[in-house]
Amino acid sequence: MSAPCRYAARSCARSIRSANSFRTSTSFIQTTTPSIQRRHESTAAATNPKISTIVDQISQLTLLETADLVTSLKSRLNIPDLPVGGFAAAPAAAPAAAAEEAEEAAPAAQEKTLFNIKLQAFDAGAKAKIIKEVKSLLGLSLVDSKKFVESAPKMMKESVPKDEAEKIIATMKELGATVTME
Repeated sequence: MSAPCRYAARSCARSIRSANSFRTSTSFIQTTTPSIQRRHESTAAATNPKISTIVDQISQLTLLETADLVTSLKSRLNIPDLPVGGFAAAPAAAPAAAAEEAEEAAPAAQEKTLFNIKLQAFDAGAKAKIIKEVKSLLGLSLVDSKKFVESAPKMMKESVPKDEAEKIIATMKELGATVTME
């Protein structure tokens, strides 16, 4: 099972456990004040009985059943396993960029206005400065920036305008990094 599926399954299990404990602890309140809705119910779900029955059935699933449900839905709806945000999202965008570049290569007569910036290598003495610059450019945490720099060669930014790409390359070269514009 992939990491996003496991994460989703754990999250569902936690919410089910907390919802079950919430229901048992507030059973007295619900019997005395029936007008109060449960915290997981919304007004939209109450208007559509089909959706409310599905939500009720899903909330009663075990962790393993929830994981099977997630994988079944992903396969039936053709949803790919994608990493969730942050540092992990950068490598997932690379195959899409490769497909775009193949499509862009056909009309070679057009002038290219958007470029990809790739960190090729860096000087060991300037590693700390480069990590700080990558952190500010990409909005990563310090740890993720360090991992990013150490895993060079790696794509830094995609679809960057030419003037901005040239500024980034000049800054990185001043710091001691080898950066290319594709």
